[in-house]
Amino acid sequence: MKDYIAGRAILLAEYIIEQRATVRKAAKEFNISKSTVHKDITERLMLVNQSLAKEVKQVLDENKATRHIRGGLATKQKYENQKQTEE
Repeated sequence: MKDYIAGRAILLAEYIIEQRATVRKAAKEFNISKSTVHKDITERLMLVNQSLAKEVKQVLDENKATRHIRGGLATKQKYENQKQTEE
């Protein structure tokens, strides 16, 4: 694996852990695709730093467990905004 890819995987992992960020948020922040973020933190990071990979996995699992709540809140906000613009 190339050094810059390993470095990117570590940077992504640190960002996700510090910010409790989702894969989408990290992808947007680093201007790369969600697929690349996911591959970096689930596969490549394990080869570079296993302890960091385990920490990131905990955050990803937490995000996965709460995504239905975030989706519901986003939908609620959408319809509240629509209602305000109609008034």
